[in-house]
Amino acid sequence: MIRLRELRGFTLLCVLALLLVAVTLPAQDAAPPSAASIVKASSYVSLDRVPRGREFQVAVVANIAGGFHMNSHKPSDAYLIATTLTPQLPAGITLVDSIYPAGRLEKFAFSPKEPLDVYTGSVTLRLKLSAQSAAQLGSVTIPMILRYQACNQTTCLPPVKVPVSAQLQVAEAGAASHPVHAEIFSGK
Repeated sequence: MIRLRELRGFTLLCVLALLLVAVTLPAQDAAPPSAASIVKASSYVSLDRVPRGREFQVAVVANIAGGFHMNSHKPSDAYLIATTLTPQLPAGITLVDSIYPAGRLEKFAFSPKEPLDVYTGSVTLRLKLSAQSAAQLGSVTIPMILRYQACNQTTCLPPVKVPVSAQLQVAEAGAASHPVHAEIFSGK
């Protein structure tokens, strides 16, 4: 009986010691972050309400996590994944133009001789749209897909397609509307 208690006590001590070692060891291979978590995207509409027959803009501001970048819309090499914003336009809303800012040329450990054209920090992608006479009145959602490949100094994560949407209010032709979000849409 005493031997059985001693054996149980010894077994319990071994289990506790193993747990202590497992908890105190540093993680050897921490999982890389998910590519979709690297960029936080927010959408904005340039008018408080959009009258039928009027052009307006939608902007997607992509905030890129520190230490990461994504290729610009016009990457340096053909094999690199371009950043794109693709709208899925509802009936009565048409695309006039897509506006992508220029990237910045930067060198990275994996491309020390050739700088790459990339976006870092925060980047604003814009769509010029038009509300046609057949646009649905009231609240309208414009779904979009932001496609990018996030990389850091040594590694590129798999490309991802992140859904983003913009909400707007469509009004009758000639209705009053006012610009909003001047900090995003001003001057361009």
